[in-house]
Amino acid sequence: MQFDQLKRREFITLLGGAAAWPLAASAQRPGMPVIGFLHSGSLQQFEHIVPAFRRGLNQAGYVEDRNVLIEYRWAEGFYDRLPALASDLVRRQVAVIAAGSPPAARASKTATTTIPIVFVTGADPVKSGLVDSLGRPGGNLTGVGLLINVLAPKQLEVLRELIPKATSIATLANPDNPNTESDVEEVQAAARALGLELFVLNARTESDIDIAFKTLVQKQANGLVVISDVYFVDRRTQIVALAARHAVPTMYHLREFTTAGGLMSYGTSLTDAYRQQGVFVAQILKGATPADLPVQQSTKVELVINLSTAKTLRLEVPMSLLMRVDDVIE
Repeated sequence: MQFDQLKRREFITLLGGAAAWPLAASAQRPGMPVIGFLHSGSLQQFEHIVPAFRRGLNQAGYVEDRNVLIEYRWAEGFYDRLPALASDLVRRQVAVIAAGSPPAARASKTATTTIPIVFVTGADPVKSGLVDSLGRPGGNLTGVGLLINVLAPKQLEVLRELIPKATSIATLANPDNPNTESDVEEVQAAARALGLELFVLNARTESDIDIAFKTLVQKQANGLVVISDVYFVDRRTQIVALAARHAVPTMYHLREFTTAGGLMSYGTSLTDAYRQQGVFVAQILKGATPADLPVQQSTKVELVINLSTAKTLRLEVPMSLLMRVDDVIE
């Protein structure tokens, strides 16, 4: 087989995440530990978290393809693929599974009770049943918790500060995400506290997202909050474009939306969380057990505003916000 054909086949395998790397990849160096990296999203949209994960490993002396191997699995935003991908990693007897997103963590937990699992999750790890407690996880899971749900009130406050005359807000939610119900409850409580009417718009496909924005316009909502979901992060280009087309001031939970042209975001740093995940995985490779590693909360929270988008929407960003912003995109 020609070299170009081989490289193309390997790239497609990685990108799709379905089957995965050839079995020979691990067999070539039997003494080298193998990490299974399982993510709900796609490589195209989450490529930037991989170097962060590697940096965490590097801090403990682990370098990919030098003294550790990593097998990547990407579900492309289709949560129903996760159980098979997790089971495949278990069959390959990886040393540890790094699960990115709550659905990936749950699929991994279902697939094995013995292989250590290190998650990154925006859901409460205890309430969602991943661990017994933050301080003493128990079982074979530990990881990093993202401050997402608890930030919903602040996200609404900041959006209201930018559009003080708003009386109604819509929220975009994915009903296929097991965390959606609790996430929506958090946003509803925050909206009531601010005296805002809230419209919940559900979307699980690209066409659903288009319909949700049409509904938002029909209901004359003054703004939008996009609830945390890997599928939405994968479709952030579409969501940001629709928000611009319909001139809807929108608050996101990750800077990745704002750098893609979204108006503003307030939330945890994804790259910092995946760096911490890499540190955890390295500790386990060195002999630590998940039950003895307390779950860490990623405390790096950032407010990012895209001034170019604000200008396009004819919004004047108050000085009170500019003084608190962590990053401004011109």
